[in-house]
Amino acid sequence: MTDSEAAPFAYEGLDRVIHERARLGVLTSLMARPKGVAFAELKSLCGLTDGNLSRHLQVLQEAGLVELAKGFERNRPLTVCRITAQGRARFLEYLEVLEKVVRDAAQAAKAAHPGAAAAKA
Repeated sequence: MTDSEAAPFAYEGLDRVIHERARLGVLTSLMARPKGVAFAELKSLCGLTDGNLSRHLQVLQEAGLVELAKGFERNRPLTVCRITAQGRARFLEYLEVLEKVVRDAAQAAKAAHPGAAAAKA
């Protein structure tokens, strides 16, 4: 018996680095913009403060999921955040597990209350 058969609801693939709400938002934003996102725009997209975003990016960078490119634009500092190839692969794996969680939860809800879906329709 495999681990997944013994504990079907353990969801080992829910990566703790990714699963935090802010980091999930950051990675989703970066997946949508593979060429990168300026720090200020990413902060706005995710509704985070400078310090909060910096800390989450540090965790993601240490895990090899994102890379930061620092430079200048019109004599002003500019940090561009990009998802790495490893980050893209891990995020897609994470999404597969998350989809399984949603399917399992929906099936469990239907099994527990079989007439509920029909009553709503």
